[in-house]
Amino acid sequence: MPSLLSQQALDTLFFQARTHNEWLDKPVDDALLQQVWELARMGPTSANCSPMRIVFVKSPEAKARLQPALMESNRAKTLAAPVTAIFGNDSRFYDLLPKLFPHTDARAWFAGPGKEEVAATTAFRNGTLQAAYFMLAARALGLDCGPMSGFDNAVVDRVFFPDGRIKSNFICNLGHGNSGRLFPRSPRMEFQEACSVA
Repeated sequence: MPSLLSQQALDTLFFQARTHNEWLDKPVDDALLQQVWELARMGPTSANCSPMRIVFVKSPEAKARLQPALMESNRAKTLAAPVTAIFGNDSRFYDLLPKLFPHTDARAWFAGPGKEEVAATTAFRNGTLQAAYFMLAARALGLDCGPMSGFDNAVVDRVFFPDGRIKSNFICNLGHGNSGRLFPRSPRMEFQEACSVA
């Protein structure tokens, strides 16, 4: 049986972790982003399809390219964040299945006429899962997260994914949050409100 995580680990990942809107002036090294990726990529996806692709927006030039796509209420906090991750989904993820799922012809499940909808649904579902894994991995390695969907996906896709193959899903600011500027935590649903046992 796997060992249980400590209460401290659970606090880091869930109970004390918060969505941050303000950031300390502390950079995030590329090496740390790679460490987060190395951890996040281990999460399960359907047939190991792994459709998520990430652009890490760090430089002033890249931030200037991102800014026009952001809702006004999201601009200041995103421009102040050390890193903004753009999570996208590769619509042709199945081209890598011979490498990622080599023991059968899984590419044939998604490629070809009439399979566009199942491929798109699979990319969106599993890419979103991977982005959630990434945020938990970031928290586990000492980063704070500020995910959001308040931006123009079409603009982001045109600027950062110009070949049309990758479609943006959502973005997430990363860095070291200013804990002194957090809002009170919003309520969560109780088990009985959200769950049933059949």
